[in-house]
Amino acid sequence: MRTLDTKEIADCVYRVARKAGVTLTPACHAALESAAARETGAARFALETVLMNEATAKAERMPVCQDTGMAVVLLELGQDVHLTGAPLKEAVDDGVRRAYRDGYFRKSICDPLTRENTGDNTPAHLHLDMVAGENVAVTFLPKGFGSENMSRLVMLTPSQGRAGIVDTIVETVKIAGSRPCPPVCVGVGIGGAFDSCAFLAKKALTREVGSRSPREDVASIEEEALEKINALNIGPQGFGGNVTALSVACEIAPTHIAGLPVAVNIQCHCVRCEKEVL
Repeated sequence: MRTLDTKEIADCVYRVARKAGVTLTPACHAALESAAARETGAARFALETVLMNEATAKAERMPVCQDTGMAVVLLELGQDVHLTGAPLKEAVDDGVRRAYRDGYFRKSICDPLTRENTGDNTPAHLHLDMVAGENVAVTFLPKGFGSENMSRLVMLTPSQGRAGIVDTIVETVKIAGSRPCPPVCVGVGIGGAFDSCAFLAKKALTREVGSRSPREDVASIEEEALEKINALNIGPQGFGGNVTALSVACEIAPTHIAGLPVAVNIQCHCVRCEKEVL
């Protein structure tokens, strides 16, 4: 049994949040460079500008996007860890609060009805998963809402099957058009129930850009959807071109015999995701 004060978790959240706010993931950077090499004209200029912005943000320790996002925290807690100190949720929010203050990140969280800003970008959106062992893994995903607003969840019928899944993914990106700042990354949840399907889509966005599912049938959906999305000719920032999406990642879970939930969570080209294990 390992004893861990939640202050260590708060400090970990602080570190990953500070880094994520100013840095794209290496896989995202590589995908953007590859996309730029495949484009010409305005589409290539848009991607080169995005890469220049990334380099400036990293060098100056400034936010890589003005929308520093809702703080999404995925926390895997080993069942052999005994937590002491402040309640876990309070510790996570403390890490977010300090990171957004010290990083001069925009505070974007407000009451949905009064629109009154909480002032410190809390509460964080915390997902907790109990796992074996005595480690704690913290994943931080600052989720901007220009892309979040373009996401969808649909309850397909089982008869719509694989083709229906692919069509839903492609249609969601087509409807979004240039609004989520393409080239986008697309997280997809397949199965589960109404609520868990949406989380699967969010979790898919924490995967490395360009990675493929270990399941061959799921990987084939990712590949077909990506090919069809890139044939839409929306292109970088909506200028047209070969690359409308950098990746499609699907996570899957068993579902009820009467349903086929599919959630599509859109992420802009600015993939900021940091992980640390305590």
